[in-house]
Amino acid sequence: MTDRILRSVHSGDRFHWVGDGFYVTQLLPGGRELQEAADPFLLMDYHPVKDYPPTDRPRGVGAHPHRGFETVTLAFEGAVQHHDSTGGGGVIYPGDAQWMTAARGILHKEYHEPEWARQGGRFHMMQLWVNLPSADKMGDPGYQALTAESMGKVKLPGGGTVTLYAGELDGETGPARTHTPIELWDLQLAADETAELTVPDGHTLMLFVLDGHLDTVGGRIGREQLGLFDRSGDRLRITAPETGARAVLLGGRPIGEPVVFYGPFAMTSEAEIVQAIEDFNAGTFGHLD
Repeated sequence: MTDRILRSVHSGDRFHWVGDGFYVTQLLPGGRELQEAADPFLLMDYHPVKDYPPTDRPRGVGAHPHRGFETVTLAFEGAVQHHDSTGGGGVIYPGDAQWMTAARGILHKEYHEPEWARQGGRFHMMQLWVNLPSADKMGDPGYQALTAESMGKVKLPGGGTVTLYAGELDGETGPARTHTPIELWDLQLAADETAELTVPDGHTLMLFVLDGHLDTVGGRIGREQLGLFDRSGDRLRITAPETGARAVLLGGRPIGEPVVFYGPFAMTSEAEIVQAIEDFNAGTFGHLD
């Protein structure tokens, strides 16, 4: 087996509000080099642990459109509610995830679940945008609610665990249905544990450290940092400190197609972006109050 080598380490931008309920730092897209190297991942917003006071008016983001990709929301603490123009929706609690396929067009809104908001408390989450290949960008939108109980689980010899949202490891698979091969794992390593994980050669591979730090071939990834690895190699070796560590692994087969961003749209050409704007203005994305 050949080890993956850490290529670079990145920190987020300044923290900013998305709506009035999500206080995030953006790790992706970053600069042009990182944007291309992160393929098929387009965006990563990270909301650190934050205490919210009780409120009768749930905080969040009102109805807005997307086209050309998927949004994936991971809940670590707190509760997030979602509604979209296809009728999809639900609440994700700690350990759950929601995987929304915007495809040809969708309207959705996200906010703190009302009962949780009335109590207030600690909130901690992450949202990813995952690109769709051009052949699927104008397909049907959809929504997957992934519960904590449905996740794949792999026990590590040193006492840690790997929770699989998507992808395969040691015969276990995550529940998410993906358009291209994706690895999305929650890694929890015990104190001083070294893990050797089999990963697909040629896939993009990144690690975002939630707690502690991780030492790997080529360097160290600190807390709230994103480590980008070379695409060659089929083994990931990581070691946690005496306090243990937790990280999210983002991997996937690169799509290798042009990406043109415009706000909430991600297509392969400017002409497709213009068409997305025209379609949205014409009301073809549906309706959502």
